[in-house]
Amino acid sequence: MHQECHHNHGEHGGHALGHVHAPASFGRAFAVGIVLNSAFVLTEVAYGVKGNSLALLADAGHNLGDVLGLVAAWIASVLVTKAPTDRHTYGYKRSPILAALLNAMLLIFATGAIVWEALRRLVTPEPVQAGFLIWVATIGIAINLGTALMFASGRKGDLNVRGAFVHMLGDAAVAFGVVLAGLAIRTTGLTWIDPIVSILVAGIVLWASWKVLQEAFLMAMDAVPAKIDIRQVRAYFEGLPGVESVHDLHIWSMGTTECALTVHLVRPEGATDDFLGEVCHELQHRFKIDHPTVQVERGDGATACMLAPEG
Repeated sequence: MHQECHHNHGEHGGHALGHVHAPASFGRAFAVGIVLNSAFVLTEVAYGVKGNSLALLADAGHNLGDVLGLVAAWIASVLVTKAPTDRHTYGYKRSPILAALLNAMLLIFATGAIVWEALRRLVTPEPVQAGFLIWVATIGIAINLGTALMFASGRKGDLNVRGAFVHMLGDAAVAFGVVLAGLAIRTTGLTWIDPIVSILVAGIVLWASWKVLQEAFLMAMDAVPAKIDIRQVRAYFEGLPGVESVHDLHIWSMGTTECALTVHLVRPEGATDDFLGEVCHELQHRFKIDHPTVQVERGDGATACMLAPEG
């Protein structure tokens, strides 16, 4: 769905609301993924305890974090579709950012516990039943890969969905590593392979979680999205016909799928709806900025802009 409207505020300013994208619904994918992964967590815990496998227990803790992450992402995907209110004038577009932050912090906390227990078992090795490792982790490959495929179609348009896709795909790879550990233990009898695999699993989870945490934190702090070069945007504004200067330029993420922009342009001849419409169109198609607000000033000195740089 696309909406576009332009408002000309007299001779001094203009506001343009760009294209607003309705997020695709992945409610069924989230529901199926949560059910399957919850069942798998219980299976891993049961057989990890029975088989005395820290690798399975480590992966169970990781997958529990995934379940919580899927729940948070699902809730966020629902909230983001809610209409704006008088109090929440942008709606709940930032809820996926909060979901990503929560998910990353949960996973980072879980990895600390995994590494601690793995180090303890390296010092004091314990027997491991390799058979449990192999067949339970094989089930994990199927579940995680199947869940990832359900999010594949939306991974390019929504960071929230892409995060779920990448996470599930990564889990399939981790489960494959657990299978290899089981085969190695069965072949060599070396029980220390189990805690080593656990540490490797924790490292992969920590790396992925840290990347998510960084990106979500930058979004929460209104940083310019990584996909946008603000210098190119400024150069575009400075190259517009009649524009003498540009100031108070800001670009930030409204959520995981939309970007917003505000800017003041000094243009002595003022602005028309056609001018603002063309600017709005170019910002959306050239820079993927969906919600621009452009203020045009004549710069005649009669009413100086309080946000303009000194001099």
